[in-house]
Parts: sequence; structure tokens; C-alpha cells
Amino acid sequence: MLLLYNIGILIYYKLLYIAALFNNKAKLWINGRKNQQVQPLISSIWFHFASLGEFEQGRPVLEKIRLLYPDNKIVLTFFSPSGYEVRKNTPLADAVYYLPLDTARNAREFIKTINPVMAIFTKYEYWYHFFDELHQQHVPLYIISAIFRPGQVFFKWHGGLHRKMLKLVTWFFVQDIPSKHLLHDRGITNVTISGDTRFDRVWANALQPKPIPEVERFKNGQKLFIAGSTWPADEKLIASLIALHPDWKFIIAPHEIGEDRINGLINLLPEQTTITHSEISYLTPYTSNLIIDNIGMLSSLYQYADVVYIGGGFGAGIHNILEAAAFGAPVIFGPNYERFKEARDLVELNAGFSINNQEELLSTAGSLMSDEQFRHGCAAIAKKYVEEHIGASDTILDYIKAKH
Repeated sequence: MLLLYNIGILIYYKLLYIAALFNNKAKLWINGRKNQQVQPLISSIWFHFASLGEFEQGRPVLEKIRLLYPDNKIVLTFFSPSGYEVRKNTPLADAVYYLPLDTARNAREFIKTINPVMAIFTKYEYWYHFFDELHQQHVPLYIISAIFRPGQVFFKWHGGLHRKMLKLVTWFFVQDIPSKHLLHDRGITNVTISGDTRFDRVWANALQPKPIPEVERFKNGQKLFIAGSTWPADEKLIASLIALHPDWKFIIAPHEIGEDRINGLINLLPEQTTITHSEISYLTPYTSNLIIDNIGMLSSLYQYADVVYIGGGFGAGIHNILEAAAFGAPVIFGPNYERFKEARDLVELNAGFSINNQEELLSTAGSLMSDEQFRHGCAAIAKKYVEEHIGASDTILDYIKAKH
């Protein structure tokens, strides 16, 4: 099984190498690893994140660890360019790298060089050789905000190697009771139900949001509908909504911001009412629709929203709905949300709404946009839900402080 894993890793690398010839993201993935030079450290603390979303999820723990252990250097690694390129200069870390390809040699050399006293991985990332090397070097490995489902490879007949990875983890901090039970059923009892650290992050952001005066002028006292992290399937639906609500302002922040994507979105919306500008310095209250063509602004934009649509639900799965909910915004999303506990919870509480097609979007959004009492009630429920689930970071830090 390990042989197949190693072959799969090498095939994956070769495919990315070929893709890098015509795909910029793959090119960043390859060149970022090829060109980086890892600097030797003594007694570092290593955080690893798959991408930008996991960085924001683990950020509350990262911030607390940095304050708690000021003498230790903080090392961050990312698997994806979308995380590394945005956070490579973060002041929260002393060094930021791409995670090297998961081979025995790479794992041995990387861990020997950064010399970690502990490693903290967020949610999903499981890499056999890095886990095994940490285990051999007696470096504690913590998985935070972990969540498990029966359909994952760990719990299938062919998941022997992945179950071995689970055995190499020092302690799991899981989001919910079913995750704990799944691990217990496989004989893994080093588990604490801590909750999801994303709640801590989005709540902190909502308490002290970064003001965006240009968006405040754009809103100009009108109601604002924000569609965040959208894909083309989402945007076609939103375009149909805009024509029906001329008294509302609309902001669309697509998940990908390449020139082709932005131009396609501009062509989809009413030309005379659309503007796109990275710095949004020249907005006027007479602009009705705005496309955000930069990364990093969305979590602050939600403070101005009255209703929010979150993209991804017609693809692999919805993006972060908690950022909007923390500001007290009812959230709408597509049908692929079952893997996300917070989405299931908000649907049950009637503060989150799943739609399957244009007709359902027009009906659901129409109700929220036309009925102020209904909208405010949903908003209050969403905000209360987030507030009731904060505290995961403190649970994790209490454990780590007791062990280190």
C-alpha cells in the first residue's frame, strides 16, 4: 500500500509538471517548491494549511501560540499557491514555505531543517511521510478542527495506509461528536471535541471589522446583496436576480479573479451599471453593481450585507458561510452543502437556505429581500448561532499549554 502511495505521489507531481506548461496555478505549485530554500531553525513551531481557507480557520490558534511561545520561531507551510501567494509575507510567521512533495527524503530533510517542537495541521491535510517522520522524531502532531465522515478513505476497506496515518497523530481536536465516534470505532481515543476554530476567527473579525469607506459610499443607505466566492453557475443565477430588484445594490466577489473570469462576469451583468476596480477608489453611489477583482476583501465586505449568497454549491461544495453569518446576514447557497455541518445547522434553524435552480433562488431571495421582519429574524438567528459556537481555540490551547 505504501508503494502505491509513493507511486501516486510521483505521478501527481509529473502531471502537475506537465500542467505547469499552460496553467499558472500549477506553474506556481511547481516553481514555488523548486526554488524555495528552507532556512535552519532551532525549536520552531510548525503550522501547515492546505490553502487560504484553512489558514483563516487555524489563525486563532496560530495567533495564540505566537503570544504563548514568543521564543519559538513560527513556520507556516501551504499545499496550495492560493494560500502561499496571499500569506507568504504574513507577520504571524517567521518563515513561510510551500509544503515539499511528500516523499520520505523530503520529509526527513524538511523536519530536520526546521527542527519543530510541535506540528499543528488544520482540518484535512494528511501526508504519510511527514507524519511518519514527526512520529519517529517524537515531535507531537496535533490536528485541529478535524472532521470525519463515514465515506472518507480512512474508513473504507482500502484505507489501511490512511488509518495508519491516523495512528501517527498525537491528538485530534474534532469539530463534532460523530467524528469522535468514528475515530473511537477504529480504536483511536486520543480525541477531544473542541469545535471548529473558524467560529473564533469569524467572530473576532465581526467584532472588529476593517471598514471600507468606498463600499459604504457605494451602498449609500440602500439594501445590499453580496454574492461571495461565486463560480459561473452561481453568477448566472445572480444575474437573473439583479433585474428584479433595481432598488437593491449588488456586489459579486468571484472565487477566481483571472482576466477571463472577470470579463465574462462583466458581460453577464448590465453593462451600464457595472464597475470593477482593484482598489475600488472611484465608486459613486450611482453605481448599482460592483465586481470585486481582488482577494482578501470579502470577509470585511460582509459587514455591509443585508443578504448573502455563497458560491460553490453547484460544484465541489459551498465556500465559507460563517464569515457572513457572523455579521448577522442570512445566507443562500446551492445544493451541495451536506458535508458542511454549519450549513446543515443554519438550514435547520431557518437562517440558511439551499436552492437548486433559478426559480428557487428568485423565490428565496425575494422573500428575504422584500420581507424586512423575516430578514431581520434570520439575521439574528445566524449571528447567535456563530456566537454560541466560539471557544474551540481556547480548548486547544489549554491542552497544548498543559503538555508544553
